[in-house]
Amino acid sequence: QAQLVESGGGLVQAGGSLRLSCAASRMIFSINAMEWYRQAPGKQRELVAAINSGDITKYADFVKGRFTISRDNAKKTVYLQMNSLKPEDTAVYYCHALQISRDYWGQGTQVTVSS
Repeated sequence: QAQLVESGGGLVQAGGSLRLSCAASRMIFSINAMEWYRQAPGKQRELVAAINSGDITKYADFVKGRFTISRDNAKKTVYLQMNSLKPEDTAVYYCHALQISRDYWGQGTQVTVSS
């Protein structure tokens, strides 16, 4: 079954860190870009970070300097290291994988940052 499986979410105090992982099943291959999005209650889903097949990264302004996206192509896994977390980072975080002709979404993992 072609799917993305996320892990690593949880509850953390402000200033703390979490590392999210997203693994693509063996049915997903030739992945170009992998991205992390987030959606807070009552808000639209927004792009957090992205990394392409050449390891070029981009970040939303609100996470620059705090979050780092990386990927392990052999494991078909993308990571999001989140440091200096703020209460406003609280959201469901989704992994998104893009191929040439289609894309995939993970089920989401909850990140809650307490003040």
